[in-house]
Amino acid sequence: MSQQRDVTVFYDERVLAHHPDTNMDFLPGRLDKRVRSILSGLNVQWKYPEHPGRITAIMDLLAREPIPGVRIEPGKAATPDQLRRVHTTSFLDDIFSLRDESAWLDVDTTAVSPGSVEAAEVAAGTAIAAVEAVVEGRTNSAFAMVRPPGHHAEPVRARGFCLFNNVAVAAAHAQAELGCERVLIVDWDAHHGNGTQDIFWADPDTMFFDIHRAAPFYPGSGALTDVGAGLGEGTTINVPMPGGAGDVAYLKALREILVPAADYFKPDLVLVSAGFDAHWYDLALNVSYEGFAAMTGIVQEIADKHCNGRLAMVLEGGYNTESLSHGVHAVLRALAGGTLAEPRVCGMEEVDAAIDFHKGAFEPDNTD
Repeated sequence: MSQQRDVTVFYDERVLAHHPDTNMDFLPGRLDKRVRSILSGLNVQWKYPEHPGRITAIMDLLAREPIPGVRIEPGKAATPDQLRRVHTTSFLDDIFSLRDESAWLDVDTTAVSPGSVEAAEVAAGTAIAAVEAVVEGRTNSAFAMVRPPGHHAEPVRARGFCLFNNVAVAAAHAQAELGCERVLIVDWDAHHGNGTQDIFWADPDTMFFDIHRAAPFYPGSGALTDVGAGLGEGTTINVPMPGGAGDVAYLKALREILVPAADYFKPDLVLVSAGFDAHWYDLALNVSYEGFAAMTGIVQEIADKHCNGRLAMVLEGGYNTESLSHGVHAVLRALAGGTLAEPRVCGMEEVDAAIDFHKGAFEPDNTD
């Protein structure tokens, strides 16, 4: 067992108020008609995948199986000025106008319900709270347990279940208010963080490393050759992966690309857009719980080496509630100093056991 560390989970129940219901009446308009047309063409009834049960499953498991060193603190809402660092005023005005309304925002089927705008403000603000706690030294690491997720949200557009870009808001706050000059953002969600990439595309002071399932998988961005532009050229790092990729490939990418990049960049703060849809239960990639824990160990080592352990994670995707809750639990255990086992190729342990069991059963009988 390695040394126990303090981990603070920041959680605010207001994030549960975001609950789009595809059966409810939405604001009339062309977008509503287009989305309705898409949904009516499906062979099965479509329910909004990004629902409050994602968070309650995580918190319920944490209550049933508490982790020594992990404590829970409340979140807070982001202010318009904090959101304006990464989103345009006109975009924010449009979103704020939908407070207490139900509306479709795009054909990615991003939608809002009456409690969604406040939930999104709290999600972004809770990411800020997590960053403040680690920068001020009040906790060794932090995890913002938030929704709606954020990494698809662009400066002027809500996309992919995301309204405000939570991790980007937190990074910009750290740079503007907390004295962090260089921020490293690691995104291991199965989907590319197109919004985060867009926001920091030409920013030399924010390094964005994204490992994701390659196009045409949603949202289709994040090509290997996308490396940023202008003064920010080289601070965007994309690692697109095939659908079957799992622990071995992921850990190799982090150790042989992310680690030397971080050594070059020397961050003052490490943030993780922690999505859990790379687990095989979400049918996108093939990462295990042990894989998520091992990736956590790598980013923790980066934070320890360069910025006194300043590490904050912000929840992104993950839609199978079993793999999401257990994946988060595995990451929190790793953050708290739990022993990290090197992941094995799936099935090898069972095959080795079967080999031992059947050994000798089919050899010729030489007793005669």
